[in-house]
Amino acid sequence: MAVAFLLLLAGCNFTITNLTPDTVPQNPSQIYTITASFHPTSKRVVTSSIAPRIIIDGRSYPMAKSNVNGDVWEFDYQLPVGRTNASYYFLCDYLMEDQVGRPTEVYSELQTMNIAGRYVIRSEATRAPVGSRVSVLGAGFNTADIVYFNQSPTRTVFESPSSLSFFVPPVAPGHSYNLTVTGPAGTLEVGTFRVDAISFQVTPAALALRTGEQQALTFTIPQAAPAGGMLIDVTTDVPASIIMPEVIVPAGQMSVTVPVQGGNPGVGSLFFRSSAGESAVSVTVIAK
Repeated sequence: MAVAFLLLLAGCNFTITNLTPDTVPQNPSQIYTITASFHPTSKRVVTSSIAPRIIIDGRSYPMAKSNVNGDVWEFDYQLPVGRTNASYYFLCDYLMEDQVGRPTEVYSELQTMNIAGRYVIRSEATRAPVGSRVSVLGAGFNTADIVYFNQSPTRTVFESPSSLSFFVPPVAPGHSYNLTVTGPAGTLEVGTFRVDAISFQVTPAALALRTGEQQALTFTIPQAAPAGGMLIDVTTDVPASIIMPEVIVPAGQMSVTVPVQGGNPGVGSLFFRSSAGESAVSVTVIAK
């Protein structure tokens, strides 16, 4: 969001309003547009005489009139390689009616523009059920970044310096949570995210296996999984007895079947947690 600095100058005959944000996202070309409004507050100012300039890094450049409206002027500045900020101020010459001699000159206070190499643009979605994979777009991400729901970390996947994805954790549905990206370079605010309720069915309701034997387990959800798929949170109280892959319903599908293999002999359960509640499948593994 642009932060405007209203500078009342020259006996209230003229105002300069900086329309450039204090911090702007980095771009590959390193060219940044600096925009300001040069507005006469007296009808005696000759509008055709208004001549804005920008002084940036100690050099003077004329500004071009924007197509937005007659008072807005802009200048494209290519920041030198390696630079992350620039200091500048505005000058403007103008004439009053019947003025003789040199034009009147007004100037603004010193301004600073900072270039952000790490930032969030937006979350791909602002609501989804537990298990949904959602992308966060931005810049400057790294492999150590984690997306948090309030203070709880999510399972986060680094896709590129401009994209992360996370799986909506098994939190209480019907509530909004604050999303942040946190890593060694600091914390970035993403926004709020609402978690919706969804239920699923698991068949069969019980598994009886011998060590090394496999049996299929099918998970069915009521609507097609979103882009990125839907992760179903599975835990067990007999981890040495159960060997099974991660359960993700593929994008656009309503079910997935995974093999469950018997490990060490034991009796326990597989637990499944969704935003609509929890369920379980009993498991019995006996020796060959």
